[in-house]
Amino acid sequence: MGLISFFAVLLIAVVLLTFYKPDISLLTTELKRATEIYDVDGELASKITANKTEGASIDDIPNHVKNAVVAIEDHRFYEHNGIDYKGIFRAVYVNMKAGKVVEGGSTITQQLIKIALLEQNRTFKRKLEEFFIAREVEKEYSKDEVLGMYLNQIYFGHGAWGIKKAARIYFGKDVNELTLSEGAMLAGVINIPTKLDPYNHYDAALKRRNLVLTRMATNGFIDSEQAEQAKSEEIILAHNQKEDQLKGKYPYFVDVVLTEASKKYKLEIDELLRGGYKIYTTLDQHIQQALEEVYENNKNFPKGVTDALVQSGMVLINPKTGGINALIGGRGEHQFLGYNRATQLKASPGSTIKPLAVYTPALEEGYKLTDLLVDEKMNFGGYEPSNANGQYLGEVPLYEALMKSLNVPTVWLMNEIGIEKSIRSLERFGIPLTENDRNLSLALGGMEKGVSPQDMAEAYSAFANNGERVESHTIVKIENAQGQEVAVWKEKSTKIMEKKMADQMNRLLLGVVEYGTGKNAAVEGYEIAGKTGSVQVTIPGVKSGVKDQWFVGYTPSLVGAVWAGYDRSDKDHYLTTNSSQGTVLIFQKVMTNVLLNQEAESFHVASLKPLIEERKKELEKKERKQYWRDKGSELQDSWKKWWDKLLKKE
Repeated sequence: MGLISFFAVLLIAVVLLTFYKPDISLLTTELKRATEIYDVDGELASKITANKTEGASIDDIPNHVKNAVVAIEDHRFYEHNGIDYKGIFRAVYVNMKAGKVVEGGSTITQQLIKIALLEQNRTFKRKLEEFFIAREVEKEYSKDEVLGMYLNQIYFGHGAWGIKKAARIYFGKDVNELTLSEGAMLAGVINIPTKLDPYNHYDAALKRRNLVLTRMATNGFIDSEQAEQAKSEEIILAHNQKEDQLKGKYPYFVDVVLTEASKKYKLEIDELLRGGYKIYTTLDQHIQQALEEVYENNKNFPKGVTDALVQSGMVLINPKTGGINALIGGRGEHQFLGYNRATQLKASPGSTIKPLAVYTPALEEGYKLTDLLVDEKMNFGGYEPSNANGQYLGEVPLYEALMKSLNVPTVWLMNEIGIEKSIRSLERFGIPLTENDRNLSLALGGMEKGVSPQDMAEAYSAFANNGERVESHTIVKIENAQGQEVAVWKEKSTKIMEKKMADQMNRLLLGVVEYGTGKNAAVEGYEIAGKTGSVQVTIPGVKSGVKDQWFVGYTPSLVGAVWAGYDRSDKDHYLTTNSSQGTVLIFQKVMTNVLLNQEAESFHVASLKPLIEERKKELEKKERKQYWRDKGSELQDSWKKWWDKLLKKE
């Protein structure tokens, strides 16, 4: 009866051979490799993948590793067409004799089909499917392609799917670095991964390795001398090397890279996660690491009125190229492609908008740094701004108004030059606006939607780049798995102002850090310019508090913008300090780490010190005059009282 069943199966096989057309497309989807992220120097910096397996190119797998697997798993692999008929007839005989499936006799091609396409149970139905699919696979793919797909999907134990991950987990090295002895051990593990895992069953794995080497010699892949030498080689396992250290590194930066590739270059996120792309970026790992180090320390951040985590985002840009060198989009647990406060935040920029919206267009209109601005309580058609310190000097020089971040003189100046000039200036700087932003509160950062740190860093980069703004970006070029260039960055720049205007603004903003509200951003020995910004909360029952803290600062070669606050402000979520005690200190800590061991650069502009000293002398002189004027009035009053008293006596 068993013989009749066997011939019946063969008859069905002949019929199906003509009509059965299996779908083998899923094999290639499993071969996809991790996408690699390269830094500004072309060094591999991070990897991202959605696969449980991480593929290696067959060209990267040494011949002795491939031969070890073939020798122990399917020594006639290069001779058959996917089906080893000798093996099948031997297995059929053994299984029929036993009355059940006890031997597979599967080829590497059949094993690939089993793990990628079919159910795992040992049945004649599955073996029949393997037979037909194997023929189709070997018609469609070369032996190297089949072997590559197999090695990238087979389980090697210890959580290692695929030869690349196995090499990393067991030996802490890339697959192309595996020795003959190491390759033979990995080949041996395939048979029963749970019982041949070298970490847990070292002696059994070693014994199996030796068997693999013997089979390699028997089948002519190596000679007996090579086999014996490899058997004597000590196997050193890379303990605790469980994951590729680059996988998932710099997650916020990688998120922005993927988003940019999707939006700008129309590449699907799913394809980017599986397609083995190489993305060359503007990432500077030294700067990124300095940024992440600061963000890992909770002591570096301002406190709120409760224990709720204060959020923050920061971006650092090369002003000459527009390349984003580093960024971080939040604090706490990172969520893949989640909310990124470095690039997606929309918040009022507060006083950091002043240089862009008011002082740049004012200088272009002919105002000078020493021109006096009105500083007194005023009403602008129903809008009544106030200075943060509640004090008013009557009039102040333009440089002092910006240096001390005085609100009223700034609004007065915007009103004088005209809001349309401010709007046009902001548009040149790349600041996103709405129709509702067309009012004088814009001078202090009042905006319907707001900006992100990326927006602000890109805008300020024009000051550091002689008046030219280069569009910010993370991607330089993208290559597919075949090495073909599929995307390349094309520079887009806008001339914001003449160099002499940029020099004037640099002089003003250097003064903010040296003498004004940005003093805490200073790094000894380096020229840093910048502007602070704080946005007050408008919460019923809360008299004073800060919703958003900002600082935008820069050197001649690096521009950084940092924000801190809560995603939503309410009575339990607001800050109690301004930017001078928050974001300014964050910036300073990051820049201290970044600038360490870097040569100092200069803006080559005059300091505000002479103007400040002259102003101080004028005020002292004015105070002295006022003092003697007051003294004279007092003396006059005293003489008058004495004279009146004398006359009364007479």
